[in-house]
Order: sequence, then C-alpha cells, then structure tokens
Amino acid sequence: MAAATAAVALLAAGCGSASSGGTGTATSPVTITIWHNYGTEQNATALVNLAKAFEKLHPTIKVNVISQPAGNYFAQLQTAAISKNGPDLAVMWTGLFTLQYKSFLQNLKGEIPASDLAKVDPNALKWTSNGFNASNGPYVIPLENQFYIGFYNKSDFAKAGVTSVPTDWSQLYAACSKLKRAGYTPMVYGNGGQPLGATFYPWYDMSYMMIGAYPVSQWQGLYSGQIPWTSPAIAAQLTKWTKLHSSGCTNSDVVTNTNNLGQFESGKAAMMVDGTWDTQKFTSALGSKVAAFAPPFSNAPIKGVVDFAGDGISQMTYSQHPKQDAEFLEFMTTSQAAQIINAAGLIPAIVGTSTSNPVNQQMLNFVTANHMTVYPMLDNVVQSNIVSAGQKFLPSVLNGTQTVQAALENLQTTLGQLPASQRGNTFP
Repeated sequence: MAAATAAVALLAAGCGSASSGGTGTATSPVTITIWHNYGTEQNATALVNLAKAFEKLHPTIKVNVISQPAGNYFAQLQTAAISKNGPDLAVMWTGLFTLQYKSFLQNLKGEIPASDLAKVDPNALKWTSNGFNASNGPYVIPLENQFYIGFYNKSDFAKAGVTSVPTDWSQLYAACSKLKRAGYTPMVYGNGGQPLGATFYPWYDMSYMMIGAYPVSQWQGLYSGQIPWTSPAIAAQLTKWTKLHSSGCTNSDVVTNTNNLGQFESGKAAMMVDGTWDTQKFTSALGSKVAAFAPPFSNAPIKGVVDFAGDGISQMTYSQHPKQDAEFLEFMTTSQAAQIINAAGLIPAIVGTSTSNPVNQQMLNFVTANHMTVYPMLDNVVQSNIVSAGQKFLPSVLNGTQTVQAALENLQTTLGQLPASQRGNTFP
C-alpha cells in the first residue's frame, strides 16, 4: 500500500500543470476518427478516456473512437488506406509492423514539436522509426510501455507448498507438480485477453523461449535467417514447452478454452502468461494475491524480460485533418494523458511519470532494481508472415497435435519465401 501510495503521489506531482496539447483553433467543428483493435482491454478504456479529455480541451474537435475486429484489423486498415476512406488516426503495432505499413503512415518528425516528442520514452520511440533509430522520426506515438509477462497467484502457491517463484524449466515443472496435486490448474491457456485469433496467442511464450535460447544481440539473426527457425536450440525450447501440456501443467483444452482469464481471476488456475493490458483486471479480482514473474522458459535462471512499447496511435497520410490529428498526438505526450493512461491500469510511456498499480511497478522493478535484460516483443521484430505462421501452427505444438519439427520447418519455409529485402542483416 505504501509503495502504491508513493507512486500515486509521484504521478500526481507530474500532472499538476498539464499542457492542453494544442490551441484548438479549428474555425468550425471537425470530427477526427480513430480506429483501434483493442477489444475490451484496458487499452480501449485508456483511448476512450483520452478522447473525452481531449474533447474537453478542444470543444471544436470531436473524436470518434471506433473498435474494429482484431482478426483482420491490419488488412482492413490497409484496404481503407488504398481507397483513402479510412480513419484519420489508428492504432498501430510498433516494430516491423510499423515499417511494413509506413507507406500510409505519416512520419511525425516536424509534425509533432520536438519538445513534445522528447517527453516520450526514447526507447519506445525508436521502435517506431526507420532503422529503429528515433532520430529518423517516429510513425507512432506509443500509448504505453507494455510487458509480456507471467502472472501468478501467491495464495495458490502457498497452499500448494510452492515456496519460491520458478526461474527455470526444472523449477517450473516442479511447481506444476505441486500445484496439480493441490487441485489447481498450474498454467492456464486460452484465447481470452487479446482477441487475436481463435486460439491463444503463442508469441508471448515464444518471446520467452527465445530469451532462454539467445541473447538480445542475436535476435536480429531470427529476422535475417542467420539463425534458422529449425535450429537445435529453438527445437529444444519448444520440446520443453510442449511438455507443459503433456505433463498436465496446463489445462487440457489449450486451443479451445475461452475462459482463461476467468479461471485465473477465480483462483482455479495458478499461473498464466499475458501482458500489462490485463494487469488491472487481475489486481481488481485478486488484490494482493497476484504478482508478476518472468516466464522461466530457460535452462538457467531467466535473466531477461519483455519490456516494449507495443502499440500506439499513428496518423494516416491521407487524413483530411492533419492539424487536428497532430493536436491529439501532442496531447498524448502530456502529463495529463499519462495520468489517464495510469488510471486505466497501464504504464505511461512518458518520461518522468510512474505507475500506481503495484504489479505494474513490480514489472518495472525487474528492469530498474533487478537489472534484468530488456528484450523487445519477438513478434514485433520478426516478419509478419512468420508471426501469422506461428499463430497457425504453434498452439497445436503445445497441444501435442503438431510436431515441433513440422511447425519449425513451416516457419523456416515461410522465411525462405520472403524477398531478400525482408530478411537482411539490418532491420529496414
């Protein structure tokens, strides 16, 4: 409680004199439209509340926030860009997703004052810029700093006799055995949370499997092909991963379960791998019982954590309201916006602000206090074709209905079919 109170005080101190983010000088009422693929996540709550606050500061600008289906969101956005009848602003994933779609995204260098861009976490901005270099200008203003992370129920652990949080594969298997004997589902999987497909999203887990296999300095090799997806190190990691299901560490219905969040929130499941967009749901349901941990998909104690500004808002090049778009994006860099983002249970990506959610703060402490190595989200730094192939085949690997070798061969074939320009020795 003391830590949470201190964090709130710190954030409030940074929000005492929020900038309006623009003068609101439109001479007649203007409506700008924002598309998002957040579903009902905390991100959606934050975006809607940002729009409401912005409208109060700019009475002549109406912000129309529209939720789009997540399954075909990017295809729909691209189609709308071709016909130039899409939104003015849109949620965009960062990393290679940004660069893949940059032909219809406005580079914000010169559009947003440098003084406003300087308020944003520089590590967040770089992943939205050409060559992943922030000096080239961002295409996205990040909404928040995100973690792919594990959550666990401290009460379930205590009742099952699990006295320490697992930090490697062997400790994870041992904890699973105790939890299972105590009547809990040790780790729950399902397609709750981010509605990205019919099955659970496998790239949270894949990120930690690659943390366990390669240092961050070698991850570019997964993009270039220097490290083949069929490498023995990757195959070994997936073999250990699929053992989680075959040994009873997970729910049996990993590819069809739709209530994984509810099962974790009720205490029936002791662990799950998810992200900061659901932290507030878990702390609201479980209070002090819930805590964060780095999924220990590693032979040695895990030393890395995924800390990345995974998405934000972009301006479309064809927008008819560039001035009003820029005013909204400028507003997103203010301390008032950071307060709204924090209130939604998220971690602001604004320099000098903090988070009042104690579990989110625990994640930040992994980096600042425990000095864990920061990794990007793997699905944001490998090609989207690879991400799509992984979504199709990797859940079946955990389920045991697809072999590790067959799935990895598919990823490698997918990589080989890409043009050379999409698998170079440097990021585009």
